Amino acid sequence: MAKEKTMARKSWMYAVLEAVQYEMRQDKNMIWIYELTPPVASTPGMPVINLEKEFGRKRVVNTGIDENWMASCVLGAGLAGSKAVTYIPYQGNCMCFQVIQNHAGKLRSMTGGMASMPIVFLLEMTGQTPGFAGQHSDYEIDTYYAHIPGVKTVVPSTPTDAKGMMASAIRDPNPVCYLYPAGLRELMEEVPNEQYTTPLDKAAVRTIGSDISIVGSGGGMPEVLKAADLLQKQGMKVETIDLRCLKPMDTETLVKSVQKTKRLLTVDQSYYTLCPGAEVIARCAENVDGARFKRIAFPDAPPPAAPEMFLWMRPNADHIIAAAKKLVG
Repeated sequence: MAKEKTMARKSWMYAVLEAVQYEMRQDKNMIWIYELTPPVASTPGMPVINLEKEFGRKRVVNTGIDENWMASCVLGAGLAGSKAVTYIPYQGNCMCFQVIQNHAGKLRSMTGGMASMPIVFLLEMTGQTPGFAGQHSDYEIDTYYAHIPGVKTVVPSTPTDAKGMMASAIRDPNPVCYLYPAGLRELMEEVPNEQYTTPLDKAAVRTIGSDISIVGSGGGMPEVLKAADLLQKQGMKVETIDLRCLKPMDTETLVKSVQKTKRLLTVDQSYYTLCPGAEVIARCAENVDGARFKRIAFPDAPPPAAPEMFLWMRPNADHIIAAAKKLVG
């Protein structure tokens, strides 16, 4: 008989650090590298997590502000056989992009699979939150990193998935770009206290319906679910899917849903051109005849500094409801 899991309310970041803490306790060679933001989290009724205090500065390294060096360091650690996570804030700062594209994504293939790369790039997407300066508010990084061969790219939208997918990412022999929507930092829900894993190749069906499939990911999911709830109350049967994994993408779940509903609406907080929803639509169009498709995303324009204008441009529940009604109607 399986042991019943104990639960506690936890924030998104607490759940992530709890997964990392467990893995670091199991593997004495695992390291965490960060800049600016210490790996500390708390939640009511649970012990404070402070990775640096528990594991020391040799394993939890506070660097200078050099994202290229941070990415290179975990790359080297992985090649040497150590598990490693680097937390790169502020839009997953694309200063590390070259290391991930040129090296992390290719070395396993270039060595015929001999190089194990159990490394995680925890890339904060501050673009999910209005009010940041323009250089830190872009939405395109999910598409950028999902496009790199040899790298898995995931974007959890709940604390439960955040913990399980971080555990899976650390244990995976391939490099993982783990995208962290900053707007979800304080999102709270009941999360198991025990360590568990969540697959890095499966989407999650959040609600079941037969009239329309609405697909989103990451920081956009709260608005997708809000819109779905309002549409359900108006009589529309909405199936919502949280991608969770941009690559590998769960084509099977997507196609199965659209085969049933024959209508697909994708919602992205990425830029409209080449957003993840475009890939979702392409895969479903290749496999489902007679379906109708529509996507909404952030416009192809630099994000404004004013939060009011920013929130008006970003897909929200009202945008989703209007698009769904047009597609179904």
